[in-house]
Amino acid sequence: MPDAAAAWTADLDLLTGAARLAGARALDFFRKGPEVWWKNEGRSPVSAADFAANDILKKELLSARPNYGWLSEETDDDAARLDCETVFVIDPIDGTRAFIAGKDIWCVSAAVVHRGRPVAGVLFAPSLDELFTAAAEGPALKNGRPVSASEPDAGRPIRIAAAEDMAHGLEPNMAGGVQRISHVPSLAYRLAMVADGRIDATLVKRNSHDWDLAAADLILSRAGGGLVTLDGAPLSYNRPTVSHETLCAAGSARLSGLVEAARHLSGH
Repeated sequence: MPDAAAAWTADLDLLTGAARLAGARALDFFRKGPEVWWKNEGRSPVSAADFAANDILKKELLSARPNYGWLSEETDDDAARLDCETVFVIDPIDGTRAFIAGKDIWCVSAAVVHRGRPVAGVLFAPSLDELFTAAAEGPALKNGRPVSASEPDAGRPIRIAAAEDMAHGLEPNMAGGVQRISHVPSLAYRLAMVADGRIDATLVKRNSHDWDLAAADLILSRAGGGLVTLDGAPLSYNRPTVSHETLCAAGSARLSGLVEAARHLSGH
């Protein structure tokens, strides 16, 4: 693709505008008792706000890039995306349970994935007035200001967001100890917290999905961190199977140590 960096920057602008529109639409439903349905055999809620935000994203993005594929949590999957080199990967509301409960930590997650890796990504948390953005080869920004993942600090334990059993399983293998951070209801936002240094790391339970991860993966990478499997490999997106195994995320200087300490948690 000629001048790929400029193309991904243009895609980032497109994602940002669409995410802002979708977030504003979701706010119309926030704390107003939107209708809720249950999917995946009653395990996952979806609200009228999710569908309304998804409709805006699909219209805005595909009208501008009709040759791109489409993968969204709230759209029936179409295998035609597998024939596309470049795909939109969308979660109209990441953190739907928090949204329904009237909690602020939820966000619109929107990414462009090219040949299996994200090249533009946006996380917009309208209730917090926070916008995270990144494009390939560019900086990670939060509300227009660069952010960076934290560096190791021998003087304190690693601050990690993880399920209690995973954090306890990790602690014996971390020399400085572990400080477990309370639950963050949006996975994408949790990864953004690693990107901006509010927490040092997170462990992601198996069965997360492309739409939870793609935008945040790029933002974290451009902030000097990484999201990897327990083999230390980067993630590949837009595959036939869109779910993932147990994952680790941290700043690059501590990522390999975290992976080694967490390897026995495979299958969590």
